[in-house]
Amino acid sequence: MSNPAGVSKDIPDLVLANPTAGGGLGEETLPLLRRFAAERRWNVELRSAGDSAEFAQIAREETCKGRTRIFALGGDGTFQVLLNAVAGLGGVSIGVLPAGGGNDLAAALGLPRNPLHAAEAILQRGEMTCLDAAKVCTADGVERLYMGGGGVGLDAEAARFASGVYRKIRGRSRYLLSAIRALRGFRPLALKISFQGPAQKTIETEALVAGVLNTPSYGAGLRLAPGAILDDGLLDLVILADLKLTEIVRILPVLAVSGEIHTRKIQRYSIQQVRIETDRPCVFHGDGEVIGQTPVEVSVEPGAMNVWRVRRKESQN
Repeated sequence: MSNPAGVSKDIPDLVLANPTAGGGLGEETLPLLRRFAAERRWNVELRSAGDSAEFAQIAREETCKGRTRIFALGGDGTFQVLLNAVAGLGGVSIGVLPAGGGNDLAAALGLPRNPLHAAEAILQRGEMTCLDAAKVCTADGVERLYMGGGGVGLDAEAARFASGVYRKIRGRSRYLLSAIRALRGFRPLALKISFQGPAQKTIETEALVAGVLNTPSYGAGLRLAPGAILDDGLLDLVILADLKLTEIVRILPVLAVSGEIHTRKIQRYSIQQVRIETDRPCVFHGDGEVIGQTPVEVSVEPGAMNVWRVRRKESQN
């Protein structure tokens, strides 16, 4: 391969793996990626981290030493760890090789679902782009960036099961099963949502989900915000009203196949900042990772990070 996109002759790329991502897909991919790198003569170092704290530490240390490009081998949650570890340090660009349960960010970046194919696409025609992120501040003092989707309600409860009893199931089934499990005993939230953006509004309503997304989908292709754009300086607020059991049963087959939600009980707004208050303490998740407790404030951080992508019209799946 001649002149791979973005590869430095002097400073190797770093691929930092989460071996537990995708129910073990991260660990399975490492030896294949080593063989791929040797065949392509890719100037890269492959390392593995035992947990998120070690992952973040390695990423920070390598960036401070002058590493210029780091890829997370894992899912959206793994990328989130990398993003928060290096954001603001400067001099580094980051990317993802999808090996998680959802991989919605990778899809939004135009990457193939297969991590080796994604690496090939980035090396051949990757583009570094300055992308937005969402910054969430929770009631318990947590501040964190995420680049995909987050929210409160049924999806946040489902995230607990997706990272627990269903963590080894791959793909959209993991999240659908988690949502069905979370429905048992779940009561709709009474919400007060105040947001600013092209419009300014306060909404009080009952809902199953209140999501704040920077990508069109989360939860392995659940397209809650089909119009979301990663670099437009806006986030998408999505409110899914309380649905009857019969309505849920009716939309599940289409949701399982296409990821689309067809109901009139969904509202979408383009926002720059939002505050979400709930009638009872609830967790807020970002990219399937529980971040903290409500009330929460989420705002867009324009141009938060340089990220490697492939334009969608050229991507292959």
